[in-house]
Amino acid sequence: MVVLLLDNRKNKLVSAEIVLAELNDLPLKKDGWSFNWKTAFKSRDSKIYLIRVKRRAHSLEGLIQLSEIEGMLFMNLIELAPHNVGMATKRFEYVAGCLISFGCYQSFSLGTNYKGFVSFETKTKLRKWYKDNYFAQAAMGNKMFIWPEDGIKLINKYLNRKN
Repeated sequence: MVVLLLDNRKNKLVSAEIVLAELNDLPLKKDGWSFNWKTAFKSRDSKIYLIRVKRRAHSLEGLIQLSEIEGMLFMNLIELAPHNVGMATKRFEYVAGCLISFGCYQSFSLGTNYKGFVSFETKTKLRKWYKDNYFAQAAMGNKMFIWPEDGIKLINKYLNRKN
């Protein structure tokens, strides 16, 4: 899937793609990533997708792990590349939005009563950020979800963005 990211250095939109990750695509924790993506890749019940700038095969801007649990799409993990974290040093904007919207898009392909829903668990300090930026609603404990109607808004904002 082709999407657009904002290159903060050039202040212009650049084409990127979200593709299914392979083991050799995944980063290591020692390179500044928070999650062990190689271990996550071993989970047979999930898929990991990456987002990279087009025509730059080794560009890795973020990752998302998705699985279907009892008919609902679950966002197991999401992480931005270390160079996309922090307001002052962030290289590309819209990475998280594109990945979360991609999860919403994938959810609409489910043939269940939870078609269009995305569920996830988050750290307490990120709950407000997910709510304010991605329309996420609180469930029980640290669980949150995105309604199908809000998923469509995210898809239109991030996946259907035009130059």
